[in-house]
Amino acid sequence: MRPRTLQYRRQDGFSVAVAAASVCCTTLPSLAQPVQTELPAVVVISTTPLPGLGTPLRDVAANVQTFGARDLAKQRQGNVTDFLEQNPTSINVNAAQGNPYQVDLSFRGFTASPLVGAAQGLSVFQDGVRINEPFGDVVNWDLLPQSAIASITLIPGSNPLFGLNTLGGALSIVTKSGRDTIGGAAELSGGSFGRSTLQLEQGGADGNWDYFVTGNFSKDQGWAQHNPSRVEQFFGKLGHRQDRTEVDLSLSAANNRLEGTQTLPVSFFDDVTQAYTYPDVNTNQLLMLALKGRHFIANDTVLGGNVFVRRFRNLNLSSNVNDQFGVVDPNTGLPDDVQAVIDRAVIEQTSAGFGAQLTLQRELGGLRNQLVLGAGGDFGRATYTQESQPAALTESRGTVATGVFETETFAQTRSHNLALYAMDSLALDPQWTLTASGRINSASVSIRDQSGNDPQLDGDHSFTRFNPGLGLNFNPTPALTAYAAYNEGMRAPTAMELTCADPAAPCKLPNAFLADPPLRKIVAQTFELGARGKDGASTWGFALYRTDLNDDIQFTGSAGAINAGYFQNVGKTRRQGAEINAGQSWGPLSIVARYSFIDATYRTGFVENSPFNSTADPNGGIQVKPGDRIPGVPRQSLHLRLDVDAGQAWSFGANVVANSSIRARGDENNQDASGAVPGYAVINLDARLRFGKGFEAFARINNLLDRQYANFAILGQNVFTGPGRSFDPGNPMNESFRGLGAPRGAWAGLRYEWE
Repeated sequence: MRPRTLQYRRQDGFSVAVAAASVCCTTLPSLAQPVQTELPAVVVISTTPLPGLGTPLRDVAANVQTFGARDLAKQRQGNVTDFLEQNPTSINVNAAQGNPYQVDLSFRGFTASPLVGAAQGLSVFQDGVRINEPFGDVVNWDLLPQSAIASITLIPGSNPLFGLNTLGGALSIVTKSGRDTIGGAAELSGGSFGRSTLQLEQGGADGNWDYFVTGNFSKDQGWAQHNPSRVEQFFGKLGHRQDRTEVDLSLSAANNRLEGTQTLPVSFFDDVTQAYTYPDVNTNQLLMLALKGRHFIANDTVLGGNVFVRRFRNLNLSSNVNDQFGVVDPNTGLPDDVQAVIDRAVIEQTSAGFGAQLTLQRELGGLRNQLVLGAGGDFGRATYTQESQPAALTESRGTVATGVFETETFAQTRSHNLALYAMDSLALDPQWTLTASGRINSASVSIRDQSGNDPQLDGDHSFTRFNPGLGLNFNPTPALTAYAAYNEGMRAPTAMELTCADPAAPCKLPNAFLADPPLRKIVAQTFELGARGKDGASTWGFALYRTDLNDDIQFTGSAGAINAGYFQNVGKTRRQGAEINAGQSWGPLSIVARYSFIDATYRTGFVENSPFNSTADPNGGIQVKPGDRIPGVPRQSLHLRLDVDAGQAWSFGANVVANSSIRARGDENNQDASGAVPGYAVINLDARLRFGKGFEAFARINNLLDRQYANFAILGQNVFTGPGRSFDPGNPMNESFRGLGAPRGAWAGLRYEWE
């Protein structure tokens, strides 16, 4: 299904950027694709969340990366995070949760994670709606089907226009519409790990109206024990177009059940499919309604906006060893004989918001100028309930309840985020363009106890800041751009962080609320220098950057527990590095290489409570010094993409992902005896064959050489050291617990398309 001809005035910036992806120097996994005749002459990128007129790429002072629906369809990845792991520069993932739909995604050392308690640093948007959930700023990657995505754009830096949580970058997803997806398709696939998937989509237009609907239904038994997945995703959009006005109403829905396997101690590596304890289950349910539109007041003036309402429910069930086993109760004088605890947490969130943006493209003093003025607000309410019940351990380390659930926390939080922003881009002359931007954010969080037992929980917190941005572009020729930029961003502490900040009263993850000291907001400052160019079939680009965070927030483990701790401001941290990309095509053959160097370090010394670190003092503390590496971030990454495209008949592709070593969480001083987690490299293959009328067969192999590797680690204590790995808390062993990547897997499928 080919998209219809794109008209610049009738498409938002991201859609135009997708259509122009084959000439954008920083993205291009498909360099063999010829430039389509319907492409606009100027590549345009949207540098704001809401629809406007976009900004020519030559005037964007950042290493922006854009990928389109054709790229996703060609590679046939299992989910969107698999695609992101293997393609953009400076992205890596970790398997901390042991489920392919629940990975932590890191860009330039900043995280977007579904895990409550992870240090979030990326803002994620779907059609201009910020989808970081109000409770914890988490990002649930399992909620949107890949078949709904028209484009993915990754904008680096602390861009103030994208608002809260844009510390290291913003990722914007734009969905398909019936205007650019005429016809339908049905796709069925299956293969390794018991995975089977059915995907349907249909789009069309009739006069001023258009529509698009798609659904994905997938089941997976998982490559390890006790980690199956059931994914049910739906997306639909109804659009109306007139001469100067366009409006889209979309509905997103999901009902997913995802089981994980936790991390695994190194001593268990003779069978990496086993679970440390189980079950661990997340059930995610989503319903979101969003209205987006824009109106051309004149050819050079456009008013855009959106409104949305979102309802998300997460039920988390976690099986954990009882850290207090054997501890004498001072009231009874008896030791605690409960082996395990099953924690159940329910987070019900309702959020709503609006945005409005005016874009004017008019000359200023005879110079080309574009002015953007905008305002927005997000309002969230979350109800959090946590319960625990005692449990016994089976021979295979499963948990069996021995008592009833008792409520530990019942609280409600509210968050209000309001913002005003502006951006002005002025062409000083045909070669130089200056862009200035700024955003004032006002965020507030209130917390109220609902149980009547914890009135000390109640609290109100407010955070306000103006964040500026400045960029300068130099274009000596149409094929060469150099740029420099400085910008600032802000993240307000979440309700979860604000209520879990006392080292004397650690809380569990997902989280048990306590009345604790307030935290300070995080402020990011980013410098970036770069250049990009295109010469015929060759493209290249590089960027140098540094992002400093002031008053960074980190979760610190408590003494004697792997899954409990508290949040604290740890002073200054830094992510700096370099990105280099180059691409070349020779007829049907193309190759793109993307290399990144990330130096992520602490810049302020502090004492961390890490009792399982081999260098910990008698109180469990370790001294973190300026220059110590931040755990979980590989210093070097290489992404290679090879494409062989024989027109419409068939295509073949290969991805290589190579990452250097990382440090484990709990090893913030980089001195634990277990050392660094080794680096790794994996090769993935994909192929497509078209035949008949509308039929396509496709196949994919991941981890071709069946490498065993880990991309995440945390220091912990293994209490299953008895015969047959039975429960033996009297002889625990401090170890590195690691999150393992999936072994070799192969899948094949058949797709049928119709008009």
